[in-house]
Amino acid sequence: MRIYHKSSELKSTVEELKTQNRSIGMVPTMGALHQGHLSLIKQALDENDAVVVSIFVNPTQFNNPEDLEKYPRMLETDVELLKQLSDDIMVFAPSVEDIYGTDVESTSFSYDGLEHEMEGRFRDGHFDGVGTIVKRLFEIAQPDNAYFGEKDFQQLMIIKKLVEKYEIPVNVVGCPIYREDDGLAMSSRNIRLTPAHREASPFIYKTLQAAKVKFGTESAKAVTDWVESEFAANDLLELEYFIIADEQTLKTITEKTNSNTYRGFIAVYAGDVRLIDNIALN
Repeated sequence: MRIYHKSSELKSTVEELKTQNRSIGMVPTMGALHQGHLSLIKQALDENDAVVVSIFVNPTQFNNPEDLEKYPRMLETDVELLKQLSDDIMVFAPSVEDIYGTDVESTSFSYDGLEHEMEGRFRDGHFDGVGTIVKRLFEIAQPDNAYFGEKDFQQLMIIKKLVEKYEIPVNVVGCPIYREDDGLAMSSRNIRLTPAHREASPFIYKTLQAAKVKFGTESAKAVTDWVESEFAANDLLELEYFIIADEQTLKTITEKTNSNTYRGFIAVYAGDVRLIDNIALN
C-alpha cells in the first residue's frame, strides 16, 4: 500500500494508470474510518481497477472551529484498516498546505439552491467548503467513479450538482447508510459520544422509523410536530431540526403528492456532538 502526501505524486501515478486504460474509483473521507467508510471502499474495489481513498480533514467546511479542532485524526489506525481490505489501495493524505497553499479559503459555488436548504441554513459556508475540496480532489485523482454515503444525503446531491454544472467527468455513486446494530448511523463523530449519549442516540433512528410510518397517513406538519414533541421530552438529545423535504429539490414541503419522493432529515445534539441522519419516507 502506498501513502501519498503530495498531490503531484498521486497525480503522476493516476496519469500512468490512465495510459493503461485502468478505471479509477475514489472514496473521499476525513478519516477516523469506520465500517460505513469501508462499505464504500469495498464497492469501489469491486467496480474499479484501482482505488484512491483520501484522508483529509478539510478546514473550509467547518463553521465551528472547536468542531474542527476536536475532529478525530488517526491516520495510522485508518491505514491498518485499509490494509485489511486491500494492499492495492492508494491512500492520499495531504497536508492543508498541499491542498490550499497559503490561502485556506473556499471557492463560492452555486448549486441551484440546494445549498440553502437544511444544513445550509445552520452551517454557513459549509457547502462552499465541500465543493472546494471535492473539486480539488477530483482534479488530482481524476476518478471515473466516486462514492459517497447517503447519510450525508444533501452533500451527495450537492456533489452531483457540482459535477453536472461544472462538467466534471466523474460518475457520482450514492451508497446506503451503514448503521450500528442498534440503528445509529455510523459516523466518525460517534467515538466522541459519552457512554450516556451513546446509549441514548439510537432514539434518533427509532424516531425516524416511526415518522416514516406516520407519514403514510398523516400530514407533513403533523409528523414534524410529533418528532419535535418526542425530542422535547428527551433529556439527553437536543433536536436542531427535523425537516421533511422533496428528495430532488431538498425544499421543505407543506403538502405531499403521489408523484414526488420525500425524505425526512434530522440533526441532533448529543451533548456537544452533532449527529445527522435521514430516511426515505415513500
